[in-house]
Amino acid sequence: MSIQLEDYYPRETFQKMKAFADQHETPFVVIDTQMIAQAYDDLRAGFDFAKVYYAVKANPAVEIIDLLRDKGSNFDIASIYELDKVMDRGVAPERISYGNTIKKARDVRYFYDKGVRLFATDAEADLRNIAKAAPGSKIYVRILTEGSTSADWPLSRKFGCNPDMALDLLILAKQLGLVPYGVSFHVGSQQRDIDVWDAAISKVKVIFERLKEEDGITLQMINMGGGFPANYIQRTNSLETYAEEIIRFLKEDFGDDLPEIILEPGRSLIANAGILVSEVVLVARKSRTAVERWVYTDVGKFSGLIETTDESIKFPIWSDKKGENEEVVIAGPTCDSADIMYEHYKYGLPLNLASGDRLYWLSTGAYTTSYSAIEFNGFPPLKSFYL
Repeated sequence: MSIQLEDYYPRETFQKMKAFADQHETPFVVIDTQMIAQAYDDLRAGFDFAKVYYAVKANPAVEIIDLLRDKGSNFDIASIYELDKVMDRGVAPERISYGNTIKKARDVRYFYDKGVRLFATDAEADLRNIAKAAPGSKIYVRILTEGSTSADWPLSRKFGCNPDMALDLLILAKQLGLVPYGVSFHVGSQQRDIDVWDAAISKVKVIFERLKEEDGITLQMINMGGGFPANYIQRTNSLETYAEEIIRFLKEDFGDDLPEIILEPGRSLIANAGILVSEVVLVARKSRTAVERWVYTDVGKFSGLIETTDESIKFPIWSDKKGENEEVVIAGPTCDSADIMYEHYKYGLPLNLASGDRLYWLSTGAYTTSYSAIEFNGFPPLKSFYL
């Protein structure tokens, strides 16, 4: 495998990031905020009618929150801790959605007391908690979707309910004095099959129609979640193609009179803007006749690369060493046998790679710093810098 940098970054952008990286001790992530700004603008251009709610869990850095706040983004929040962080940056509660379906009643009250009035749910007990702790709030119900085989990081099984239950919950929401506002779905993170959106939107259409015809409830919003792609090894369609197709699906079901549309991007906004820089700790073979090398780096699953579990997300890895490549197993530095990033998917790295050399993990702006362990084996959390 040979990585072409031009497939991931403009040459001058990579040179700027590498020049900065060369002055700092590994491991760390360096993120170019101009690339995030451009990704946001591209998403807004593709879906000019939609509201963007940035999924803060992807990377909660204040530099990113401030940038997106100033560009007009809203924010999808998963906990009271994210809420405090975002509101401390001057974001008004009207720009916030409590998108986590798994939440304590006292946390619902905390959000309500802070002024938030938009809540996700997918279970009756949670809905009743919201009715007590956040009376009169807007509710959207998350439904289960297909797509677990075509998304690199599936999300469907843990979150959401089937459409029949969604109908029951939205009817109950009205009975409890809440506002049955909309339906949400998430087709899976790094979803490469655009047709999965078609099936999900069709399910939503049925819910909209049945509630209006049978119960007199008019829903106002569709939250389509995230799922748009980052630029990893397995290539995807362009964002423009995603937008064109998804808009076509929406108009086929809803015509030109679309309900309010919400997008919750995380990975697609920030992944491409980041480079994780690591150092090779050791290169070894397991026997005198072993063909493959083991490359151990100072970053691993517990320091930001948990999405390499089951080799789900395949990050492009670049080395400035020249010469012939050979297949390798890539593992992290901890005393845990699970800390192996890639063993089955065959990465190739230069034969002359040695301890002290650097590896550049591309498209690592999302779900690296926020997944990093606090003190596993004593290693500190992954550092990050924002240019």
